[in-house]
Amino acid sequence: MKRDALVNYLEELLEPARFSDYCPNGLQVEGRAEIRRLVAGVSASQALLDAALARGADAVLVHHGYFWKGEDGRVTGIRKERLKTLLGHDINLLAYHLPLDAHPELGNNAQLAATLGWRPEGRFGEQGIGCFGTPGGAMNLAELGAHVTRQLGRQPLVIGDPDRPIRRVAWCSGGAQGYFEQAIALGVDAYLSGEISEQTVHLARESGVAYLAAGHHATERGGVRTLAAHLGAHCGLECEFVDIDNPV
Repeated sequence: MKRDALVNYLEELLEPARFSDYCPNGLQVEGRAEIRRLVAGVSASQALLDAALARGADAVLVHHGYFWKGEDGRVTGIRKERLKTLLGHDINLLAYHLPLDAHPELGNNAQLAATLGWRPEGRFGEQGIGCFGTPGGAMNLAELGAHVTRQLGRQPLVIGDPDRPIRRVAWCSGGAQGYFEQAIALGVDAYLSGEISEQTVHLARESGVAYLAAGHHATERGGVRTLAAHLGAHCGLECEFVDIDNPV
């Protein structure tokens, strides 16, 4: 598949122009014009680039790419080595941040709901990337925490009364602890995100709404993995998701 055709397909699918993001979405580093094999992962770390190189990939697809607002833009050190790997081997880098959080079917929050068996009812937060709805069945907070552990393969940090019944939930993958107050205003019993901040603990205790921090990486594997599978099925590409473990 031609690189430009793939980029155009992803533009139509994910609609990045709708989002005011912290980074450029789409083709971040240009490589060879023809793409047959694609490696996907959560973040464009050196470990993922090395895995792509070992697999003979023509392109790397990630959720967390490069060129974030406020970053030092000099090409030195780690940044030099990463770009050297891509440019030296003519590998494309494609990255989609908020568009991949928000997509209603392939996105991180849609896939998080599918993994946990939650039923989305609506959206909230910046540009509608957060979701709220109901869990798959009757449970208390302790049971919810155990369920998240089983489904994500990671034990979340849980703040709240273990015996609290959980009837309504809200969630937003990654570093979305800043949406907790909006989730509380929705009248949910629990909010799940990837990360947690110091003040989040006090807000959970004082509001009575439970908070589950299930890991930035663990809550954002689903989107790019599902997107890669979609591209394999619809674009005739050889696609492989490579999970570079990250405890955060």
